[in-house]
Amino acid sequence: MHDIKYLRQHADEVAQRLLKRSIVFDIESFRALDQRRREADIQSQHLLAERKSASRRVGELIKEGVSVDDAKAQVDEILARIESQMDHATAEARSAQQDLDDLIQGLPNLPDADIPDGKDESANVELLCWGELPEFDYEPLDHVDIGNALGLLDFDAATALTGSRFSVMHGPLARLHRALIQYMLDTHTRDHGYSEVYVPYIVNSEALFGTGQLPKFAEDLFKLHHDPDYYLIPTAEVPVTNLVRDRIVEDGELGAGLRYACHTPCFRSEAGSYGRDTRGMIRQHQFEKVELVQMCRPADSNARLDELTNHAESILRGLELPYRKVLLCGGDLGFSARRTHDLEVWLPGQSAYREISSCSNFGDFQARRMKARWRNPESGKPEYLHTLNGSGLAVGRTLVALLENGQNEDGTVTIPAALHPYMGGVTVLSK
Repeated sequence: MHDIKYLRQHADEVAQRLLKRSIVFDIESFRALDQRRREADIQSQHLLAERKSASRRVGELIKEGVSVDDAKAQVDEILARIESQMDHATAEARSAQQDLDDLIQGLPNLPDADIPDGKDESANVELLCWGELPEFDYEPLDHVDIGNALGLLDFDAATALTGSRFSVMHGPLARLHRALIQYMLDTHTRDHGYSEVYVPYIVNSEALFGTGQLPKFAEDLFKLHHDPDYYLIPTAEVPVTNLVRDRIVEDGELGAGLRYACHTPCFRSEAGSYGRDTRGMIRQHQFEKVELVQMCRPADSNARLDELTNHAESILRGLELPYRKVLLCGGDLGFSARRTHDLEVWLPGQSAYREISSCSNFGDFQARRMKARWRNPESGKPEYLHTLNGSGLAVGRTLVALLENGQNEDGTVTIPAALHPYMGGVTVLSK
């Protein structure tokens, strides 16, 4: 969320930076709403002063010779008029404030100044490519055909149990899925200094507002109907980032930044996907992720983004999966992000790179919504934290990448060496 003082003082700059997202910030409408709210506040204050003055008028009238009953009647008439005006002014102030809040809360974060222009992913900038793309003497299969041939991946059973965009995994494939989670958590906690946390899979609307999913993206969420304020989490980012909500973190707690690694299932309605990726495990309603979340001093956040991105990359390198890193253009940035590095893994079955992690710096955008602050030791005053997160990695898509990149002509799948300790001696998936 934006600081209204900043919007007032830098409206032209805000409008210019939002154009990177192809969003037009209507400065005149903002200023008109802001003025309307101020005028309603001034009117309310004026009426409060008038009511206070009228209450003293009884004694003044009596001193002037007016009877007590007449004095009270005159003042009561004045107070009734003021109360009626105050009711109207209060309603107008609330309405103006709500309209202003709606406008501000609907504005996405401002992209960094050096974010490339562009309307969609076609304008993203490639930063690096890692690994050699696998070569096959045959037409490589996608993960659906590989899993079906092995008898380990069953979409029909999932559809019968629930519906489309769910999956059932059996035997060593289910174990491989679990091994990936353990490998990711071990790497991030052992090698990268993250603290593992376990969090609820259900959150309230306040938590979703804090990280920016509400109110704008309500249709993408699964809401629990037995409680009007409960939602299934779309990502561990929501509960983990909200661990600092309504807190003032002392500088000594930050050190190199608060770092959390968390494995959870994620639930998304995919309301805006419009039939994309309906085949297989690329875009499902339920999937697993290991999420990396950091909170840090504002001066450190750009360096922390590079660090966090490298932590996610290390999993891809450890699994020997070819990938590329891209800087998102303004039109492809998420609502709350000011800067994002996407990691895209190579999928032979699609002959394309596909996103497997988005690592983002949100600046103070989320912290302002959550009232998450740290105490600056130089001033002794609380300031807003900066928050960052990224997938380290999306487990289902990593599994897809392992199946497609590790496939052999005989239908087996070779498991990378990094996962052997987690597989109980299984090094190859076979039927």
